[in-house]
Amino acid sequence: MKTDIQIAQEAQLWPITEVAKKLDIPEEQLEQYGRYKAKLSDEYLNSIQDRPDGKLILVTAINPTPAGEGKTTTSVGLGEAFGQMGKKAVIALREPSLGPCFGIKGGAAGGGYAQVVPMEDLNLHFTGDFHAITSANNLLAALLDNHIQQGNSLGIVWKRCEDMNDRVLRNIVVGLGQKADGTVREDHFVITVASEIMAILCLADDMKDLKERLGKIVVAYNYQGQPVTAKDLQAVGAMAALLKDALKPNLIQTLEHTPAIVHGGPFANIAHGCNSVRATKTALKMADYVITEAGFGADLGAEKFFDIKCRMAGLKPDAVVLVATIRALKYNGGIAKEELSAENMEALKKGIVNLEKHIENLQKFGVPVIVTLNSFLTDTQAETEFVRSFCEERGCEFALSNVWAEGGKGGIE
Repeated sequence: MKTDIQIAQEAQLWPITEVAKKLDIPEEQLEQYGRYKAKLSDEYLNSIQDRPDGKLILVTAINPTPAGEGKTTTSVGLGEAFGQMGKKAVIALREPSLGPCFGIKGGAAGGGYAQVVPMEDLNLHFTGDFHAITSANNLLAALLDNHIQQGNSLGIVWKRCEDMNDRVLRNIVVGLGQKADGTVREDHFVITVASEIMAILCLADDMKDLKERLGKIVVAYNYQGQPVTAKDLQAVGAMAALLKDALKPNLIQTLEHTPAIVHGGPFANIAHGCNSVRATKTALKMADYVITEAGFGADLGAEKFFDIKCRMAGLKPDAVVLVATIRALKYNGGIAKEELSAENMEALKKGIVNLEKHIENLQKFGVPVIVTLNSFLTDTQAETEFVRSFCEERGCEFALSNVWAEGGKGGIE
């Protein structure tokens, strides 16, 4: 069996200009980063605002487990399936963080024959968006420190960031070795995807909106307890200059050349866990069907998608795809990771209550819910049919997904 990397390496990628033609994007409206990825220009984004919106489909999942659920794989495969059916579709995803990519979690380009490519670029530096966010964040920290160096007494709450799992930097001491007027204090780093600027960039509609949001960042408090903002420090212009290109959505493709807009990547446990509002709104103007995803389980990522992103951006999904796997359900039923391949109906019955609660939560939003079982070779027919019956009894549609092995063809159901 081929690995994800081998499958991606064997793929015949189209030049990004050819992918753009599927969406009638003129070549001059692309800002190319090499041959296979590009940013969409502000001129193009402004030119399509009067078009009607397509249908919005949210992909979410049961609670994450070490067994993996395949949310991104399902999102990519669903986009490819629409392509197989002759429909005009775009996938709108988050950019992966370097930290988890080099940590235990790995990349975030999907898997098997349902991947976005070039996956090595996407998982590493991509178009530099996260570096720009890191620079803007740390510029604000540097300006704040300079403010203090000039004799202003403040209680700092702003943290530095970098896009790496460098845990030793989470709590540090700064100011040692400086002159007598230096201030020794405790400082902190967060990972870039957990930064406030990442969340702000992904909620901003345009540069004007971005500047307004940046200006409201509280970086410190004075000794009278009054907040000090980025606007007070006159930092907004410089930060916006660093973020001007990062605000533009990125265009790449799937293995089946379905267009994919990949932009932004706030963590779902710390922020709202969705790709940028700008990317989703742009995708809705470009295609008849837009597939996007929310981080973590439906009780966290999907709830934040509905409660934060949809409310702020005026979005309303037309359907929700809830991803589960037999393996993950059995893991929730108390089975050890190494025993997940064997049939165990008792563990499945115990663990499926996790899926039941997610169905219950999602149905409260009044949106059609389709449970899709991301299939594995080790799944048995009895297990699959048990999950199918369970879902249908609760008013959900059910579909089996074979996108990892078959690409778009495996996602038509």
